[in-house]
Amino acid sequence: MPDKVFMSRALKLAKRGMFSTAPNPNVGCVIVNNGNIVGEGWHQQTGKDHAEIHALKKAGSKAQDSTVYVTLEPCCHYGLTAPCCYSLIKAGVNRIVCAVKDPNPKVSGKGLSLLQQAGITVNHGLMMKESKEINRGFFKRMHTGHPWLQLKLGTSLDGRIAMNNGESKWITSQDARNDAQLYRAQSSAIISTSSTVLADDPCLTVRWSQIKQKTNFFSNKKQLRQPLRVIIDRNNRITPKYKLINQPGETWLIRKKQDDNVWPSNVIQIVLPDFKQKDNLSQILSLLGKHQINNALVEAGGTFAGTLIQSGLIDELIIYIAPKILGGDSISFCTLSGLSNLKDVPTFLYSDVKKIGNDIRLILIPVKSRKNLLITDR
Repeated sequence: MPDKVFMSRALKLAKRGMFSTAPNPNVGCVIVNNGNIVGEGWHQQTGKDHAEIHALKKAGSKAQDSTVYVTLEPCCHYGLTAPCCYSLIKAGVNRIVCAVKDPNPKVSGKGLSLLQQAGITVNHGLMMKESKEINRGFFKRMHTGHPWLQLKLGTSLDGRIAMNNGESKWITSQDARNDAQLYRAQSSAIISTSSTVLADDPCLTVRWSQIKQKTNFFSNKKQLRQPLRVIIDRNNRITPKYKLINQPGETWLIRKKQDDNVWPSNVIQIVLPDFKQKDNLSQILSLLGKHQINNALVEAGGTFAGTLIQSGLIDELIIYIAPKILGGDSISFCTLSGLSNLKDVPTFLYSDVKKIGNDIRLILIPVKSRKNLLITDR
């Protein structure tokens, strides 16, 4: 069978860790001897065995003289686990087919070099694009220090997110809201604003019951975690009474100054004294990157959505469109400023269009250059 068949299997295995491996990347591994799969595995949780180790344990002595297909370069450094390279060398494998080099500077080609020095044939680059795609947040953080940033919105046909009186539950269908939970589950952080919290009092948690049909992607519910909640609250409008404060997982309140409220231990006030600086949003993203956040999802109102879109910091726009018309005096999903020419408007490429229940889900990639704008908490 061709190499691509086995690498495709390894990529499919890697996706099983999408809810539980962060901040590590998703990795799958398949070991083949005489054309037969003798071992396979995927990385399931940070601090636990890597994909190669799972596969080697299943292969046992059959790993001798085998070909190993792995979606990311095997590690060669000591972290929470021992280096995979030494285990592969010890097992006596004959050939390694690697999709892409690890962007982590601790590895970044060193693993492949170590394997070659041990006499193992090494090939890399097969299905590189697909491997990067399932780890785009990890790759972006390693290259830029920022997480992959998605903006999610639920709108009417005329691009509205609420009636004029603020009523918004529910514009989109239950099917669309269930689908949106998948994006929360794949994110290590959810970013919102005090305006959204005051208006909706959301929990901003992953409701695993709503994605029960996807449980084949993970093997142990104990591995699942709630994303970090990041609330931009420059004027200290959030108090301990709001629902998200008492949810599992950590909450950051981004503010100009701390307040004197008594907060639970999982709530951290982070002070950015000057909210007029143009790089505040970049500061927040850099802070998330330093905390090993690979993927962040924004759920907020039209003003903040517009700021993000014009800032050029959004990597992906996810819009659920319901077959409803709310009218001109309702609230727009996006408030933009300073635009007078079509050549300056934010422009996107369609990445995917799919019907979800009665709604349509659009996934779009921005094509305009990035700009720095003032941050807002609306």
